[in-house]
Amino acid sequence: MRLTKYEKETIILTSEGDATYNVYTFNAGLKRRLADFAKKYPAVCRLESEDKKIGCQSYVVDKARLSIRLTAPYSKARRIAASNYAKKNGFHTDDSVGNN
Repeated sequence: MRLTKYEKETIILTSEGDATYNVYTFNAGLKRRLADFAKKYPAVCRLESEDKKIGCQSYVVDKARLSIRLTAPYSKARRIAASNYAKKNGFHTDDSVGNN
């Protein structure tokens, strides 16, 4: 059975009384990052379960080790300044991307 992209969720579960987050994900990049982190810091992050048939993994991570960061959108002035800085310092992009 193949899952659609909408069915391939990332779910972060906890309760106020828990000291950990349960992270359930299909996201390949997140799975890789969690696996690397668990290997490096097994005392604070561990693989709890894995379903290779459908491609999901579940990790338990100490709350103090996982953060969710919200970032405000760049203002038009900040985007222009960043673009000028990148051009001045040799960063190149495809001009057809991001010029909306």
